[in-house]
Amino acid sequence: MFFCVPAYHFAILFLLTYFLTVSFANEDELLITTKDGQVQGKLLQAVDGEVRAFLGIPFAKPPLGNLRFRAPEPVEPWEGMKDATEYSNSCYQFPDSTFPGRILYCICTGKLNNQLCPLGQSLIDQLNLLEFCDDAGSACVGYHVISPGSNGLFQKAVMQNGVPTTPWASLSLEETWNRARKLGSLLGCSDPAELEACLQQVDVNQLATMQFGVMGPGFGGYPFIPVVDGVFLPDTIEVCLKEVLLGLNRDEGTYFLIYGVPGFDLGESLITKKQFLYGIDLIFPGGSEIEDVLMSEYINPASLKNPAVYREALIRMVTDTTFNCPVQGFAESYAQISGKPFLYHFLHRSSVNPWPEWMGVMHGYEIEFVFGRPLIPSLGYTEEEVEMSKRFMKHWANFARTGNPGVDGDTWPMFSPENMEYVTLDTNLPKKKMKLRASQCVFWNSLIIYILALKRDPSSAHRLRRDFTNK
Repeated sequence: MFFCVPAYHFAILFLLTYFLTVSFANEDELLITTKDGQVQGKLLQAVDGEVRAFLGIPFAKPPLGNLRFRAPEPVEPWEGMKDATEYSNSCYQFPDSTFPGRILYCICTGKLNNQLCPLGQSLIDQLNLLEFCDDAGSACVGYHVISPGSNGLFQKAVMQNGVPTTPWASLSLEETWNRARKLGSLLGCSDPAELEACLQQVDVNQLATMQFGVMGPGFGGYPFIPVVDGVFLPDTIEVCLKEVLLGLNRDEGTYFLIYGVPGFDLGESLITKKQFLYGIDLIFPGGSEIEDVLMSEYINPASLKNPAVYREALIRMVTDTTFNCPVQGFAESYAQISGKPFLYHFLHRSSVNPWPEWMGVMHGYEIEFVFGRPLIPSLGYTEEEVEMSKRFMKHWANFARTGNPGVDGDTWPMFSPENMEYVTLDTNLPKKKMKLRASQCVFWNSLIIYILALKRDPSSAHRLRRDFTNK
């Protein structure tokens, strides 16, 4: 997994050295031999000593010229020694300037590799990287789990904060083609027959900028994301793995609301009913048709005097629809095809989190504990958080070794469709529970059927609403 906090880049690159096919002359040597040539690394200071780091080793040819949009090609072997003491060029992307740098530094969230998507082949790039070392991004991990091209390269997978069945993680072939043609027209490449060749000549800055013009109105998402192509992603899923560790944070939705919905900002974000209803329509296309049903499910009339009632309702809606329900739906489907899913629910808000308190246990904020960030004394974490981080690392390591995240003889329950077992994680010892937000997920599954039927036959709105309300 790759994360945007620089300290975590180091942690991942340390892991890369373990998976490389190398030959060492002795334990202290920093010159190693890979199948493509020699690389020279360097020593970096870690919490408990020094580690060897090898940075910027290529896993494929860069997507330049006619390689843009094409499946990545193997890197050419090199003569002599390659300097692996500095990072190489990153994927083309824009810095996030929405919030101050101190805030941005603390956003530690996995990415769908969306910066690569306008250039194509993000998943196949990751497949090459899997053959080289590891995976990237929780939803993309899920795609590798179900892809016949990559699932044989690993035995277990950890998917934190996302699965390939989430609404933002895939598009239909038809919609992808429509977006590609729209991008072409925005960039002066209007001839469908010459679309690829024309876009290969477009300046990368223009391409990266204009890609966002292909998206319609709505909340979140990426311009270009994976599709079921019958090659990398099959149209039917068979048993591919093995054990899978899935994770959810209590307040996943807050991070997305602050970026995508008017009224949410670094203040208290005490939105009004009008802003709440606008948010519903923005997040759920056609939401205005069902706003009374949503309010009935998520707002208790007795709490209407609470100034935070609409803010909290929208947080719970987005968290349920984008994370809680899709992740558990994936776990249920995976269990039904003989997979072995485990689920955790992370409940602790970091003591050094600079975001507003109302944002709670945010999307991606378990990562700092999984990678041992609290073990650095100067960062100011509490003793309880240091111990929690050590325990998390044991859970993850034990999952990799044994297939069960439990430690000290206390095994975790496997998620089953019947009981929906999961484990809570915070500064206390793990607790085993069942049916996380189960009634809300039943509600959303029924509501999705209603919305799809409404799109097919708008004239049936009254009957469908009556049937849904009476469920």
